[in-house]
Amino acid sequence: MSIEKNKVVTFNYRLKEPGLDFFEDSRDTEPAVYLHGYNGMMPGLEKALTGKEEGETVSITLPPEEAYGLRHESEPQRVPIKYVITKGKLKPGMAIQLNTKDGPRDATVIKVGRFNVDIDSNHPLAGKTLEFELEVMNVRDASEEEISHKHVHGEGGHQH
Repeated sequence: MSIEKNKVVTFNYRLKEPGLDFFEDSRDTEPAVYLHGYNGMMPGLEKALTGKEEGETVSITLPPEEAYGLRHESEPQRVPIKYVITKGKLKPGMAIQLNTKDGPRDATVIKVGRFNVDIDSNHPLAGKTLEFELEVMNVRDASEEEISHKHVHGEGGHQH
């Protein structure tokens, strides 16, 4: 089965910056799963996976515009600590997730206060060229519910 719109894709990946060692490998955690054709994945990855089939591998280099985007230099944002999803002691330079009205968002801690945290709202990999090694593990038809919700549901259906 070929990857196209309305297919649920499961893939493993390894990630690095050009000239450096791999710093992330989904085999250490779990594969990525997404609904193809609904902008739920980086544009460059979705484009590279289109037409691929289960068992195929591909290596690609993505410029920032097709990965996590360009860095936007702006003033740090001050956010109440209650919106931080990431558990544990916060430290400058730490990658965290924030609960926003649009869902979880990645950020980097700049400064930690008693009630607030100053953040850089760029994704930690924004502005970077990235190299991916991808291996398609599974391709299946999406359910009607997944298509109507425009994202993958876990085993047993709707889970949000």
